[in-house]
Amino acid sequence: MTPTSDETTPLDERITGALVGAAVGDALGGPVEGYSPARIVERHGGRVHGIVGPWHGDDWRTARPVAPYHKGDGHVTDDTLMTHALVRVYAAVRDHLDAYAIADHLVPDLMTNPRWIPELETETIPLQRIFLAEKWLVTRLHYGHVDPREAGAGNIVNCGAAMYMAPVGLVNAAHPAGAYAEALDVAGAHQSSYGREAAGVFAAAVAAACAPGATADSVVGACLSLAKDGTRAAIETVCDTASRYSDFESALCPLREAVAPYDTVGPDYRAPSLGARRPSRLHAIEELPVALGMVVVARGDFRHAVLGSVNYGRDCDSIATMAGAITGALGSEVPSYWAKEVAEASRLDLHAPARTLTEVTREIFARDVYRRRTHEAAFAGMGGPRCSE
Repeated sequence: MTPTSDETTPLDERITGALVGAAVGDALGGPVEGYSPARIVERHGGRVHGIVGPWHGDDWRTARPVAPYHKGDGHVTDDTLMTHALVRVYAAVRDHLDAYAIADHLVPDLMTNPRWIPELETETIPLQRIFLAEKWLVTRLHYGHVDPREAGAGNIVNCGAAMYMAPVGLVNAAHPAGAYAEALDVAGAHQSSYGREAAGVFAAAVAAACAPGATADSVVGACLSLAKDGTRAAIETVCDTASRYSDFESALCPLREAVAPYDTVGPDYRAPSLGARRPSRLHAIEELPVALGMVVVARGDFRHAVLGSVNYGRDCDSIATMAGAITGALGSEVPSYWAKEVAEASRLDLHAPARTLTEVTREIFARDVYRRRTHEAAFAGMGGPRCSE
């Protein structure tokens, strides 16, 4: 049987697809974040099918003073800024990461290295753009001197750590369990409870998507084999619902209904419920199960999954970031015209982080092979079986 393109897509293309796909999903979802599907239709005269302008038009600076960001027009948000920052940490460490790497490398990068911030239309340190749940990293690790492995405790439980974990999945390409374990360690500096769990499962999803012959269903299967508590239940329920649909239009309301019992935010995204974002073993963040559900609805197709995520509304930039990373890793083509427009509007080279991470991933794999063989030799020296036995 002739292998499908899915089975022959090389590592560098999967990493590029995942990182560029995540950035494109982020940029498409940003301008409609926080709104319902009905409000999105009302504002745009129908579903969103590409890059659109700010929700409040030219008043984007003052319409929401607490978040004076130029969302729209192809600008990436903090999801992409944090993803690229994590790639830079890998480039510095050139090995697997842990919570201490976040304290030693990510936090200083956020605080001391000015970069172009698309939504602020200026060059400044990323700390000026990331929102409160991400500023927690700096507060706890830099100012509070908290043990990095425990610094996430006390933060609001949200998708803040999960949204930038795609690089962990890519470094552990085709090894979901390794990605899950590494992401849980890394995310301990940022999140706790089901927010931390989502970071691990999302990284596992990206790693699973890189495996030759991977499909939407095999990605979900890998997630379910690793996920715990409410996160597992939410993914199972949402993806079971998603399997009954083949177009995002008809799936929008059913997916929201499926995830609602696990989501603590409640029906009004901008007015969270009293119990919102608190630790729990029964609940899950909304974004990851819905992203996986959209990947299932789209049968792994990038464009369909991302547009479904965008038109879902609510925290749709993060949902589309996750769906874009997973489908990009699967090998589904990211439309070049979207990637080009996002890169130009955001003044970012979307391919450079992928080239860097591909190089680092190969180095880490070589180190893993050496470490494994060293362990095998030591174990055999103690009378254990050799790997050939």
